[in-house]
Amino acid sequence: MPKINRKEVVAETALFRVEQLQLTFANGEQRTYERLGNRGTGRKAVMIVPMIDQNQVVMIKEYAAGTENYQLTLPKGLVEVGETVLEGANRELKEEAGYGARQLRTISEFTLSPNYMSHSMSVVLAQELYPESLPGDEPEPMEKEIIDLRNLYQLMQRDDFTEARAIAALYLVRDILQQEL
Repeated sequence: MPKINRKEVVAETALFRVEQLQLTFANGEQRTYERLGNRGTGRKAVMIVPMIDQNQVVMIKEYAAGTENYQLTLPKGLVEVGETVLEGANRELKEEAGYGARQLRTISEFTLSPNYMSHSMSVVLAQELYPESLPGDEPEPMEKEIIDLRNLYQLMQRDDFTEARAIAALYLVRDILQQEL
């Protein structure tokens, strides 16, 4: 493990913090790394895979500023202070997809570009869904789409489905549910 000689915040916005790390590796090499992190919230993030049955998953369409278009994705968000990961997942599910879940379990923890980002996200499988909505912080209502996990290859051909975390989560859940049959 390299030794962190110095850690310094070099830029900060309302959402993000850029940190510079001065490192010394075991072989004596020194390098400066930069990483993007969440701006000091310390809150966990969740992505929910809401299953209507063994094959049908509820997905949402939301505007993605990074790609400047609408993306088909899974419900996700930050866990509020005082919530557990599963409580936060159920709240986000109600806010974004209009469903609650009687059965929730964490199935994985994903990172995105761990060489450059400190962000991680818990992936939660939601089953035994029931209709329930909560007001959320989204700027507009989200469209819902029911997708069959048996057609993941066709889903991958869509221009509006490109989020790597959602792709990985769907393949993971498909495999887990097949093993549980």
